[in-house]
Amino acid sequence: MLSSVLRSKRAIKVNIQIMLVFSRIREMLIDSLRIKLDIEEIKKRLHNQDQNLELVFSYLDELIEKQENPPPRNRIGFKIQTEEQ
Repeated sequence: MLSSVLRSKRAIKVNIQIMLVFSRIREMLIDSLRIKLDIEEIKKRLHNQDQNLELVFSYLDELIEKQENPPPRNRIGFKIQTEEQ
């Protein structure tokens, strides 16, 4: 505060440097906040991708199980009659 009141060249230079330091600190805080927000967004995307991958694998497991144990099918077409019928 004193550097802004005084009129000497040195006081003016000190005042300018103080203002530059405060503006740099503000920029660093803003940049750090942006980085934190970007990291959180990436974490959300990765979490969603993990859930999507689990869902895909569960569907694949169901398909594999259906292929291994197919339900019995009713045959269509010409049927041969046996003597017992």
